[in-house]
Amino acid sequence: MNPQATLDQLSTLRLGGMARHYEAVLQLPTHQHPDAHTLIATLADAEYLHRNHAKIQLYLRLGKLRYPATLEQLNYTPARNLSKDHILPLMDCAWIERAENVLVTGPTGSGKSFLACAFGHQACLMGYRVLYFNMNRFIDKILCAKLDGSFPKFLNHLERMHLIILDDFGIAPIDQNTRLAILQMLEDRYGKKSVLVASQIPIAHWHEYIADPTLADAILDRLLANNHRFELKGESLRRKQSQNPS
Repeated sequence: MNPQATLDQLSTLRLGGMARHYEAVLQLPTHQHPDAHTLIATLADAEYLHRNHAKIQLYLRLGKLRYPATLEQLNYTPARNLSKDHILPLMDCAWIERAENVLVTGPTGSGKSFLACAFGHQACLMGYRVLYFNMNRFIDKILCAKLDGSFPKFLNHLERMHLIILDDFGIAPIDQNTRLAILQMLEDRYGKKSVLVASQIPIAHWHEYIADPTLADAILDRLLANNHRFELKGESLRRKQSQNPS
């Protein structure tokens, strides 16, 4: 058997993980080559790891997270009202499997977006599809979808995501189309998929922000059921970094 022909066949079959591992084995002295059973096992393992890595990278790219944040990078301090004991139970992303929501509030610069993206990154690592929006972009997407007739398609796309992240909730005023779209999205996801909302506005004031009493009741009823809350505190991390660039 010609090893190069085998490598070419693996590449043609798009078995990149196997091809790279087999090529590495061929670089070893003949007496160090594994037996057939071991080689097959390691080739299968290499292909599995290769495909899993590719899937994670695809999910991260399609998720469009604002920051390349991870839960390991979080700054756990009492001043920020953030502890490892609060984060640890959520690191396995079982909350997504249970269709639970995460609500993050805090003042400007307190790290809400970073925390939201860290949860999104962790979800991608665990094999969940994630999609991030800041509120301005979400409103624009709704407007464009309404204008070109693709709104049902947009809702179907959202429904396929395991986790939707809405960042900067409360920054931009919302109109009736946006309220109805949020309600429809939450209705499609209720009991099936998760939502993470990050906002400067305390949860107690979300009803006032949504403005329409009937829709606010319906939206909050779905958002606040089965949720995990993080109320970040402290001065702006961006301001501290600008004052201490080193």
